[in-house]
Amino acid sequence: MKNIPTVECQMMIRKPASEVFQAFIDPAITTKFWFTKSSGKLETGKTVKWEWEMYHVSDNIEVKTIVPDQQITIEWGKPATTVDFIFTALSNDTTYVVIKNYGFHETGDELLAAIGNNTGGFTTVLDGLKAYLEHGIELNLVRDKFLKLKS
Repeated sequence: MKNIPTVECQMMIRKPASEVFQAFIDPAITTKFWFTKSSGKLETGKTVKWEWEMYHVSDNIEVKTIVPDQQITIEWGKPATTVDFIFTALSNDTTYVVIKNYGFHETGDELLAAIGNNTGGFTTVLDGLKAYLEHGIELNLVRDKFLKLKS
């Protein structure tokens, strides 16, 4: 059996699974903690465009699978990797979110860099999600992550 390089990040969110799930489906919520603009809600079989306007970056996201309140699977990037968002209800008002990213095409140092970047990125997303859903605070973590310093 071959080991597949996989990024895995997780966080417990003190909100019901349906609310946490919607935070990733509905860009009106997701823009509070991740990207700044989206062409629409996530729906199985649909391609949506996510934008990070402050960095002048965008990407098309292909929605592969949605299991309401349980899982979202997308493909994104060039070349594409797969991302699973898995939602496990621990109680009526607590959800464990796991993000798995796999299918990397890089090798060697490039693979290590991609895994490091994606681990940091998805951890930042989960941290922002927790602050927003639990406390109503927009931490601007993604917006402030890559400051362009003037030389």
